[in-house]
Amino acid sequence: MSVASEPNKTPNSSGAVTKTKDGGIVELIKIIVHALIIALVVRTALFQPFNIPSGSLIPTLLVGDYVMVSKYSYGWSRYSVPLISDILPAGRIWSGDGPQRGDVAVFKLPSDNSTDYIKRVIGLPGDHIQMKEGRLYINQTIVPREAAKPFQMKDSFGRDVDVPTYVETLPNGVKHRIIEVSGDTGYYDNTEEFVVPAGHYFMMGDNRDNSDDSRDMTNSGVGYVPLDNFVGKAQIIFFSVGDGPEDKSASVLAFWQWPWTVRGSRLFSLIH
Repeated sequence: MSVASEPNKTPNSSGAVTKTKDGGIVELIKIIVHALIIALVVRTALFQPFNIPSGSLIPTLLVGDYVMVSKYSYGWSRYSVPLISDILPAGRIWSGDGPQRGDVAVFKLPSDNSTDYIKRVIGLPGDHIQMKEGRLYINQTIVPREAAKPFQMKDSFGRDVDVPTYVETLPNGVKHRIIEVSGDTGYYDNTEEFVVPAGHYFMMGDNRDNSDDSRDMTNSGVGYVPLDNFVGKAQIIFFSVGDGPEDKSASVLAFWQWPWTVRGSRLFSLIH
């Protein structure tokens, strides 16, 4: 008596059955789809990697750093979801305590709601923020700073130069380093007093003389950042590449250059 085989299966010499090629392709597609769904959930709800393309947060973050951002730190908004943010409603789900002074955070630029920026939270809703002669004032009180070891970086001619570095202590006790490439006479070292609106935050770079941040209140500038625009908090540097041959920016994909371009001392460094 012959035995009819099951659909999409064929007997082998041992009497067991194996799936045909078509069945294997279907299973492979399922695995890929499941993996993509898991990756989307992780990227949307938990963590998202970003690379640092500019020097506005030197010395905390360098060009070529790759950072991991926790998206759950401030809850979720429509900007937490890749590709479809424009069709999702405004507002946040579980914002918790919100961004805290001193956090290094990624947000969407308010002028276009699409470009990712990373800066430090300096002003909270209701705060009065001002720069006077290179010094930061929060609520009419000067923020203490102490001189630190100069930071070495390249000038516009590609030469190594030492720039003034300070450790600033914010009102909540958070300490972080800043640099003043132009001393205390830079373009944004004297400003008007800014009053942060409700539901907004004042963001600044640690590279005080070379940072496009909330001190720029023009239509194309950063200005005050709404809570909804926050993507997450930068937590850790998981990879970092410096300059390659002839002092040109190295590509993370150029793995053959890693022995001399990877900044080993920065790997898995916590961001403060």
